[in-house]
Amino acid sequence: MTLGLVKKVIPRQAVNSLWQKARANRHSDGKTCPACKRRMPEVSISCGHRTENLDVCTGCHFIWFDPREFESLPKKAAPKVPKASQISDKEKKARALIRLEKLKIELRDQQDAYEASPDAWWEVVVAYMGIPVEYNYTPLKHWPIATWLLAGVIAVVSLATFRDLESVVTNWGLIPAEFSRHFGLTFVTSFFLHGGLIHLLGNLYYLVIFGDNSEDVLGKGRYLLLVAIAAIVGDVAHIISDPDSTIPCVGASGGISGILAYYCLRFPKASVGIVVFFHWVRLPVGAMLALWVILQIIAAMQQWVGIGNVAVFAHLGGAAVGILFWLWAHHSISK
Repeated sequence: MTLGLVKKVIPRQAVNSLWQKARANRHSDGKTCPACKRRMPEVSISCGHRTENLDVCTGCHFIWFDPREFESLPKKAAPKVPKASQISDKEKKARALIRLEKLKIELRDQQDAYEASPDAWWEVVVAYMGIPVEYNYTPLKHWPIATWLLAGVIAVVSLATFRDLESVVTNWGLIPAEFSRHFGLTFVTSFFLHGGLIHLLGNLYYLVIFGDNSEDVLGKGRYLLLVAIAAIVGDVAHIISDPDSTIPCVGASGGISGILAYYCLRFPKASVGIVVFFHWVRLPVGAMLALWVILQIIAAMQQWVGIGNVAVFAHLGGAAVGILFWLWAHHSISK
């Protein structure tokens, strides 16, 4: 059953307690949700003299019942409804107004849920910087060690080069017109370098937020393979877009774009929050990906005529790998 349907027959206090326990269990080793294939936390709930263990999917907002589990839960008392012939016209109007008011409250609650700002102060700061904030956190089955390790290496290398950034970028950044220098090692070194602290923090944020769930379902090997291929294809796309450029290109954006595209396709029911004209709005990750691709295409068209210096073709190339990787991984898993 959906959480909303359960609330209609089970006392609200019991349902709220069940949901809070499920949200608190972020690293779940329970059963797989038949709908979205995520791991579900198993939550214990007291039912008189016995305890039931229910499977709750925090992504789908589903509660999956085994036989006789639903019957054992406490139920709301059914209201006594008089026969229609015993209800006066005045009472019928009053009840219609009450139903209308309840409907207004439900619609307002839904709107508030989509417009309410996040609880953590740093999420508010991130949102006002134009960066999406993750909602509907998907519980992890494994610790995202590869994501954390990759983020740590990128951070250490980038911070270590900030003292002499211009020289390091010039020598070890990827230059399209000289892509074969240092025996092609700049394809690798440019991935770990960043043009400044904001550039670094932005990439690390996207890597950690969207990388942990991607690693959890792909496994460390295939996850790192996705990052590597997306980064290389992104570099190649950047070179093809302007092969005569002598401007060094640095950053892990190509690989992270691959992770972003894969995450949005793999977890279509997840959502993110963004700020639009000082109002908090939630979007499905699919809508976020579509909006991101449109913005990248617009930026690519501007760059094609000489406006802007962001390597948007590297972003698009990496995202294309993420889409293809999702198709490949989805096909291989479904076999």
